[in-house]
Amino acid sequence: MDRPQVPRWIIYVVLIAVVLSWLPLALIVRARAVRSDETRVQIFQDMDNQPRYNPQAPSAVFADGRAMRPEIPGTVARGQLQDDERIYRGQVNGEWVTEIPLPVTEAFVRRGQERYAIFCSPCHGLNGEGTGPIHQRATNRGEPRWIPPTSLLSSQVRERPAGHIFNTITNGIRNMAGYGSQIVPEDRWAIVAYVQALQLSRDASVQDVPANERDRLR
Repeated sequence: MDRPQVPRWIIYVVLIAVVLSWLPLALIVRARAVRSDETRVQIFQDMDNQPRYNPQAPSAVFADGRAMRPEIPGTVARGQLQDDERIYRGQVNGEWVTEIPLPVTEAFVRRGQERYAIFCSPCHGLNGEGTGPIHQRATNRGEPRWIPPTSLLSSQVRERPAGHIFNTITNGIRNMAGYGSQIVPEDRWAIVAYVQALQLSRDASVQDVPANERDRLR
């Protein structure tokens, strides 16, 4: 007996169905391989995408119309109490401290040398005389409004208490910007220690050298 012939249209339908069944997989592979600026479609969100406000965005939820909530009065971030005004402001009862309120060791001064080279030397120079590369470039270009950096070795700066120099690094002075947001307090004091070392090196006597080291100078 002859087997019945399958209608040709059924064969076409089956072939089309097989091809269409592979289409979702092909689209998934393409979506994973091609970059797109459009937000991806997620069947299961899994908390990946949640409604949120951008910084400084308005909001009708709160009475003041702001999405960002003000800080609660009296709260301080953990580890940022900064209640020692000697360390964090360089003052005691409104007077500049004369001594660095942290242990001054060789490693501490070397840390200050490193931070000084990064943040201070572009203007003040590695030697502290105020002849850094930024100053030299401004001078060579003849910038009319350029104000030369202060020499850190001058008698005026040498007479300033340690707290005064710390405050200058923190908040700036005259046309110098402050570095309080870029340098942590401990590193600011390390810079003060290195600046004082630079000043001492320019006006040191044999008596300033430890007795057991003086023979090496002769």
